[in-house]
Amino acid sequence: MFRSITCLAGGVGAARFLEGLAKVLPPEKITVIVNTGDDLQYLGCHVSPDLDIVTYTLAGIVDKAKGWGIEGDTFGCMDQLGKYSAETWFRIGDKDFATHLLRTAYLQQGFNLSEVTEKIRNSLGVKVRILPMTDHMVATKIKTPKGILEFQEYFVKRKFQDRVEDVTYEGAARATPAPGVIPAIEKTDLIILCPSNPILSIGPILAIPDIRNSIAKTQAKIVGISPIVGGKAIKGPLDQMMESLGLEVSPYGVAQLYKGLMRGYVIDDMDRGIIPRITSLGMRVIATKTVMDSDEAKSKLAENTLKFAETIS
Repeated sequence: MFRSITCLAGGVGAARFLEGLAKVLPPEKITVIVNTGDDLQYLGCHVSPDLDIVTYTLAGIVDKAKGWGIEGDTFGCMDQLGKYSAETWFRIGDKDFATHLLRTAYLQQGFNLSEVTEKIRNSLGVKVRILPMTDHMVATKIKTPKGILEFQEYFVKRKFQDRVEDVTYEGAARATPAPGVIPAIEKTDLIILCPSNPILSIGPILAIPDIRNSIAKTQAKIVGISPIVGGKAIKGPLDQMMESLGLEVSPYGVAQLYKGLMRGYVIDDMDRGIIPRITSLGMRVIATKTVMDSDEAKSKLAENTLKFAETIS
């Protein structure tokens, strides 16, 4: 059994997996390093979408139907802002706004993002340790035929309809890992790359040089879970993005992005036929159900991932 586990995570897919993982392992053994490349300043607030999705999910308050936001939230503030002709394309619920207001106030007082994240985690009773990838600003930028777009403009405002020509992580080369990130990588037995978008969610984390170097040096086992099932993204624009970038839209295409990094790979039963191609990249592979359509499925995927990881030398 693993003494500690460190996960690299994006938003909804990762949060659902982590929810299952925290049910089959003591949550205190789990540390999550979360992407902040899609953070934004919106209506005067610092919004950290992936941090909030992971935190709300593990706190048991997430809107399960959407995968983000707070269950039962209202949108009175956004409705009133609309009457003032403010931009309201990024819909934030009233309770959700409280998180962003608190985060912004603390940041303005001189606290860093890690400290604010810890405050919110403890306040919501989450036992899994949650770390932003960095306390510095890293911005994921999407190059399209219409120009370079901010991530949330591409993802939310324009509903990821633009063809993607390139993705860059502005500020990543200069960013340093948040406190606790490197020790979490160096001291863990197992690193799990959650079923998140490898370009938009895991990519920004790995773009920070000290994180990438630390993972390259670790003796820990490294296992990933495919976010692609049967040629489609479970959630989000990954399939469209991979096609635009000339990548094969399959678990093999994702595995190519992680070549030299992952030692084990969990894919869906539907994609069992491509196991030989993935093993040719130097990875061990297991096929199981990866679609987390129930609480039982989340826990089962976590269990199967851990059992598989134990077999990797």
